[in-house]
Amino acid sequence: MAFLEISNLEKSFGTNRVVKDFNLSIDQGEFVSLLGPSGCGKTTVLRMVGGFETPSGGTITIDDVDVNGLRPNQRNIGMVFQAYALFPNLTVAQNVAFGLKVAGVDKAQTRDRVREMLELIGLSDLGGRYPFQLSGGQQQRVALARALAVRPKVLLLDEPLSALDAKIRASLRREIREIQQRLAITTIFVTHDQEEALSMSDRVVVMTGGMADQIGTPYQIYNQPTTRFVAGFVGTLNTFDATVTDPATGVVQIGETSVVLNRAVPALKGAAVTLAMRPESATLGAGQDGDLILKGKITEVQFQGAIIRITADVGGQQLTLDQFNRAGSPPPAIGAETSISLPASSLVVLVA
Repeated sequence: MAFLEISNLEKSFGTNRVVKDFNLSIDQGEFVSLLGPSGCGKTTVLRMVGGFETPSGGTITIDDVDVNGLRPNQRNIGMVFQAYALFPNLTVAQNVAFGLKVAGVDKAQTRDRVREMLELIGLSDLGGRYPFQLSGGQQQRVALARALAVRPKVLLLDEPLSALDAKIRASLRREIREIQQRLAITTIFVTHDQEEALSMSDRVVVMTGGMADQIGTPYQIYNQPTTRFVAGFVGTLNTFDATVTDPATGVVQIGETSVVLNRAVPALKGAAVTLAMRPESATLGAGQDGDLILKGKITEVQFQGAIIRITADVGGQQLTLDQFNRAGSPPPAIGAETSISLPASSLVVLVA
């Protein structure tokens, strides 16, 4: 059995069923993100794991112990909230020590543990300050140290970076991941930010409508989406309507063009499917043998620094592709006619 096992979890508020048959197994030391739009149920799942919400059905097991009947302070869980939730009348050191004091840890051990935690988050010299004297990023570090001070079995992070500016957010997510790996603590991270989930996690759970739509590694979620929702929610996507002509060998028809995918398609002959492709998979100009070649006209060019995002009109459909910015190789001109090459291996078939 996994270290943290969530089985058939359900939650309803009156007639509103917000979590539906949610199942997830997490290994010890694993970092798993719950990713999805607002209202998809991800925070409700986190709060049920933490004991702040009572499940309407299902079980939650941590280290072989069913915790459904346990209060939050009985579950040995550390929780970091979006709004920091620091005590304004306590110093940084006192905030970090709070959980230890409640647990009855003696003063000498508490002092050593607080010093260790402040070193861990890089704020050793700020223990005497109060929260209002800290930046947002520093306050969130203190909240993390307070959660870790009690040596929890599981760390829960509820969108802890959403209130920070982009630069601090990027820096702090690296620090959180490094600390999590150093301590090998089992972690659930709730976010609506795709970049956060993909860059920090061992696995990602993409949620919609209270359910886990797909569970996989960041590579799998991005490159091998299994549903239209996941494909459209994570990253930018080009889609094509197609018809299956040979399911066994993966031959599909896009308009007048026949495409051989060289892999079985999970649909019947004649079925309508959607082919999806990431912008970075396409290239301008002639490609390799077996590539799908489309003719189009450049309609938009966005210079984004390292990346140039190009939009082309292909038979009335807008196709987006990304190419690296290379000095001495200017982007194409708007209105230029071009060929666009799509490797068959980059096309994902969506039937759900």
